Amino acid sequence: MRRNLFILMATCTAWATLADAAQLAPKTEDEKTLYALGVLLSRNVQPFGFSASELAMVQAGLADGAQGKVAIDNPDGYVPKLQELQQTRAAAGAEKEKASGAAFLARAAAEKGATKTASGIVITTLTAGTGASPTAQDIVKVHYEGTLVDGKVFDSSIERKEPATFPLTGVIPCWTEAVQLMKVGGKSKVVCPSNLAYGDAGRPPKIPGGATLIFQVELLDIVKAGGVGK
Repeated sequence: MRRNLFILMATCTAWATLADAAQLAPKTEDEKTLYALGVLLSRNVQPFGFSASELAMVQAGLADGAQGKVAIDNPDGYVPKLQELQQTRAAAGAEKEKASGAAFLARAAAEKGATKTASGIVITTLTAGTGASPTAQDIVKVHYEGTLVDGKVFDSSIERKEPATFPLTGVIPCWTEAVQLMKVGGKSKVVCPSNLAYGDAGRPPKIPGGATLIFQVELLDIVKAGGVGK
């Protein structure tokens, strides 16, 4: 009973702390440094997909641990349970992502001009290229932007203002297949099912497990292995 009461009190305290923290905005470099620490620490718990109340309890543990007043015996003994919890939550999150991704793929495939390959990739030509098409053994130079189904950008050579160059054997299977269907000078929208992207593992924190990915790809050039741009 005393343990349950303590947990309830800790949760309430953590909620209050969260509410206060939400009102804070880092201004000085020292504050920004501390805020950055919080953001970096959050990456360790993001895959769990915690609810607000669960996150409050995690924060309570963090605060107590930092002050050397841990409220449970042998926290290290909970590592196996934490691993099991992470795996369970990650699997559930991946299934949710795949369900929303399947719906997105179906809508994309129904759009005018879209083509669905046998593997499940949906490709829409935005600008027809007039150059050659690469093979899987080629190195290509592209500009691209990748988004999730909710429109959030997770990677963009366009934002970096620097094209990317890579071998088609060294990218996700979706890219290996889709870029070979393009011609130099062309631009396409490519929708990649999760099994041809990063699968159930994803690429946290930006790409969740099971995520369907959408790319705007412009094929700028073909670079043969060991050669230079044409």
